[in-house]
Amino acid sequence: MIKLYRARGGAYGEEMKTLLDQLDNQTSDVLAHRKATALKGLPVFMREKSGNFLRTCLDTEPEDQYTKGMKMGILSIVKDNVGTIHSSPNVRCLSVVLEELVVLDNVQDLPTAVVLLFGLIYCLNMNYPKELKYTFETIQKVFIGLDPQCSQRVQSFKNKVMSM
Repeated sequence: MIKLYRARGGAYGEEMKTLLDQLDNQTSDVLAHRKATALKGLPVFMREKSGNFLRTCLDTEPEDQYTKGMKMGILSIVKDNVGTIHSSPNVRCLSVVLEELVVLDNVQDLPTAVVLLFGLIYCLNMNYPKELKYTFETIQKVFIGLDPQCSQRVQSFKNKVMSM
């Protein structure tokens, strides 16, 4: 996926470029950063608003300000704001958000947070938010493999990933 993001990066604007620059500047635990970048870049690549799925707040700020309007997603809580545009902030933990409420806290990495979010979605039989339907469909059908039938956009993404 990172290769695909790099190949098409210019078409997706500054947000994708920033994600890839942050990945390039990592020197420790590169594999974890690659996984996180793949997930963070997915809504951008699918041309959906990543802020509806992934948000960030400082640990000194109240979380409820950042969960407003968030139907389901992941909130990154960072220790400080010393990171520049090309470096990653110091993430303290992640929280899983459903219906504007933090339902799971202190999750240590983004892939785990996404898996926990999907487990809750299935347990509670919730529908995906319309503004993130392709992001969630990709995770469900391409990554987890729960259903082989994909929308045209997701099938196109799957074909591109498989051909890289």
